[in-house]
Amino acid sequence: MGCDRNCGLIAGAVIGAVLAVFGGILMPVGDMLIERTIKKEVVLEEGTIAYQNWVKTGTEVYRQFWIYDVQNPQEVVANSSKIKVKQRGPYTYRVRYLAKRNITHDPENHTVSFLQPNEAIFEPSLSAGTENDTWTVLNLAVAAAPHLYPNTFVQVVLNSLIKKSKSSMFQKRTVKELLWGYKDPFLSLVPYPISTTVGVFFPYNNTADGVYTVFSGKDNINQVAIIDTYKGKKNLSYWPSYCDMINGTDAASFPPFVEKTRVLRFFSSDICRSIYAVFGAEINLKGIPVYRFVLPSMAFASPLQNPDNHCFCTETVISNNCTSYGVLDIGRCKEGKPVYISLPHFLHSSPDIAEPIEGLNPNEDEHSTYLDVEPITGFTLRFAKRLQINILVKPAKKIEALKGLKRNYIVPILWLNETGTIGDEKAEMFRKRVTGKINLLGLVEITLLSVGVVMFVAFMISYCACRSKKVK
Repeated sequence: MGCDRNCGLIAGAVIGAVLAVFGGILMPVGDMLIERTIKKEVVLEEGTIAYQNWVKTGTEVYRQFWIYDVQNPQEVVANSSKIKVKQRGPYTYRVRYLAKRNITHDPENHTVSFLQPNEAIFEPSLSAGTENDTWTVLNLAVAAAPHLYPNTFVQVVLNSLIKKSKSSMFQKRTVKELLWGYKDPFLSLVPYPISTTVGVFFPYNNTADGVYTVFSGKDNINQVAIIDTYKGKKNLSYWPSYCDMINGTDAASFPPFVEKTRVLRFFSSDICRSIYAVFGAEINLKGIPVYRFVLPSMAFASPLQNPDNHCFCTETVISNNCTSYGVLDIGRCKEGKPVYISLPHFLHSSPDIAEPIEGLNPNEDEHSTYLDVEPITGFTLRFAKRLQINILVKPAKKIEALKGLKRNYIVPILWLNETGTIGDEKAEMFRKRVTGKINLLGLVEITLLSVGVVMFVAFMISYCACRSKKVK
């Protein structure tokens, strides 16, 4: 009888040990299966999860605009006063809802080429007003004139046309005109062929961004979705060779198995450059664990703080010998127009940049850019891209609309918030097909290992106790 009991205890201990060993073996095997599945599903080829969502995003993407309404235009023109602004908005548009076009696969180079269509639909229910709301804003054509035509004689001619068209430093424009374009009265009088339509995002609708060529990841998963070449209308060759380098993806996804120490690099044609984000926090998004990566203040730092930004310091006066920070000059890829980008409300900018402007309230929560990335697949499941468009305005002695200015202004025109979040149905599918299976496999591994260890220890304690009684 004692022998039978001892044999049972030993058998139980053996079973426990086997379960523990099996659980331990299953862990690396399970990890290998997960890795193999992920590597298959993130490749940009027909039939994968990544490709399905890459061709046409399953996320509704919205772009909100806040317009800076100038409150004291006459004071500024006459006395070079501080510019007082109030933000108006949001005015919301749905964007990026069209599927990629002209998709071409290159099996030899393992790349995919495509065009990204541009289209924006106004969403009244998500907006604070209509597209016909009218605000006082900077006159884009007048402000840019002395930068594009520095010659004194030419400026005298332009001044006569500005006066004839009754244009000034500021103008009243509807939201629709400011964003998407309007026929400028001053430019319409110029006696030689130039584009007379002006708008912050003109042209946009019925256009396409690209051609992009990205790696499919078929031969190297660490290159999936990384941009190989970009041939867009925005000519990046204006920059010095280092500055026109395109690094990273388009931010919709990144190579899988993202670690917190990784720097995520991505290219944005809106700002004509590659930029980066660093780990900020762990977030739970609709039951899916994600890593939040944020755009750091160093991305807009001065060249003294961040040498990568030396290309965007193009002169020494406005930048105080390249010591000012928070704005980047992208005029070279905007046909020479004095366009500067920053974070909204000049967040993380040096005091001298915002000093001539009243009414700004920078806020980290509302004005920072972030990406919520699922770390195993590298898919971006939520994002907020926030940028501000500014125009540099300088005094111009030969142009009456600007000759009263006694200082330079970097005038904020508008700021935008482009956001997208994975939908509930897509999130449920993602949990079932990706995180659910991974969690289940992990649970099985832990359960087998834990039960095995507990059984082994319990039966060995019982066996030892039984042996002790028998000796007594």
